[in-house]
Amino acid sequence: MEPFAIERAEALEGIPHGFFGSTGGAHQFGYGGPGGAGAIAALRAAAAEAILPAARLVAPHQVHSPDVVTVGEAWEDAPEGRPVADAVVTDRPCLALGIVTADCAPVLLADAEARVIGAAHAGWRGAQGGVIENTLAAMEALGGDRARVAAAIGPTIAQESYEVDAAFRTHFSPADERHFVPAPPREGRARWQFDLRGHVAAQLTQAGVQKINYVGGDTFSHRQRYYSYRRASLHGSPAYGRQISLIALP
Repeated sequence: MEPFAIERAEALEGIPHGFFGSTGGAHQFGYGGPGGAGAIAALRAAAAEAILPAARLVAPHQVHSPDVVTVGEAWEDAPEGRPVADAVVTDRPCLALGIVTADCAPVLLADAEARVIGAAHAGWRGAQGGVIENTLAAMEALGGDRARVAAAIGPTIAQESYEVDAAFRTHFSPADERHFVPAPPREGRARWQFDLRGHVAAQLTQAGVQKINYVGGDTFSHRQRYYSYRRASLHGSPAYGRQISLIALP
């Protein structure tokens, strides 16, 4: 197995965690993509082991929702049968909370004092739906305090790589205008570039999170480091491949 490419956040120092890239395509962490289910399960388990020996991976079946699962014990990491959600939180040790991404923002969160952690998949739909606020609320239900929470936003598509149209903008409020900049018109139609990472960071700040780190680069432009759904779609490449982001309590 190729060595993992792991990026870590200063804000989460002392909490086992990592953002795992594709390592030049050697690692693909999503079910339904290249590789058999058994091989993918073994790779995901090895990633959990890399951040915390003996940790068990706990990852939901993601659907771009605002839904959060509070984890009391690990479930089987298999292609079918996992809880459907886009964020997970826990106060239990040795559970490696995981989410997969390929342009969307992976967000890892921790209240180290209360020993409560979370992991969220924040695409624009989930972010607009409230996945960030819901994750923080679920952490508080376990005794966390959002004023103490540190958050790290991992590799995400950059604004200069995320071109959108007028129909996309209708999903956002006037308060979100700062996350759009004009792009050259295409096919006679106005276009903009959307700052997903900035939008997610703004939601964290508005929710009361005071410590936020950015980790990693643009998933679209760094083809040797990350998978990108948009890059694959635009270039006619196979449209599947996922990073994984993990956090655990020792």
